[in-house]
Amino acid sequence: MAESLQQLQMRFAAHLRDPDRQPAPSGMADERMQVYRELYFNNIQSLLAANFPVIRRTLGQARWLELVRAFCREHRAHTPLFTEIGQEFIHFLDSHAVQADETWLLELAHYEWIELALQLADDPLPAHDPAGDLLDGMPVLSPWCRALAYHWPVHRIGPEYQPAQPLEPTLLLARRQSDGSIAFSELSPLLYRLLERLEQHPDLSGRQQLQALATEAGVAPDADFLANGALMLDQLRTRGCLIGAAPQR
Repeated sequence: MAESLQQLQMRFAAHLRDPDRQPAPSGMADERMQVYRELYFNNIQSLLAANFPVIRRTLGQARWLELVRAFCREHRAHTPLFTEIGQEFIHFLDSHAVQADETWLLELAHYEWIELALQLADDPLPAHDPAGDLLDGMPVLSPWCRALAYHWPVHRIGPEYQPAQPLEPTLLLARRQSDGSIAFSELSPLLYRLLERLEQHPDLSGRQQLQALATEAGVAPDADFLANGALMLDQLRTRGCLIGAAPQR
């Protein structure tokens, strides 16, 4: 009995994903299939290379192509959108056994992907007063800002540096600037925790956030601590991470 169209399509797709193990549909000339094989793999490889240029350079061409081939063969994407292939690659790495000297791979992939994610983010700005009081009002976080925590120094990994062991947590701030570019900077543990708290407890005033932060750090929330904390809030507004305070009701 002849194959149904759906069966033929499934065999055709399986061959493109894994030409070494899945035979091409019968009756199709290999030179024609080669055109489809190259188009499929080269397009996927080019998209991933554009999303993860540091990983591609760091792994080298042979290992990079091996990883892309494994992605094509093993991963089943849940979206057809080209702009989301980077996130699909991260899902693949999260479930894929990596080599012993590449245990930083998943975190580096997330670090590279976050740049595109912030560039494409279209979240509307929440209601806010740009000149609002950040200390006595409730600070409002920008949706185009991320506080990131990694085990590996992802901002330093490259062809010349692949650490064998993580030394200490890497805390980074990623934010979209007014011109659309993405800026990264390192965070102190205290500032990282403040950003975490601002996201987790948006209904607290800046003063309440700082008082709770002092308690967590085991220090007194005295005038000096609150003054330094107010400076941190102002710096976050200058960087665009805080867009102001919640409007007065």
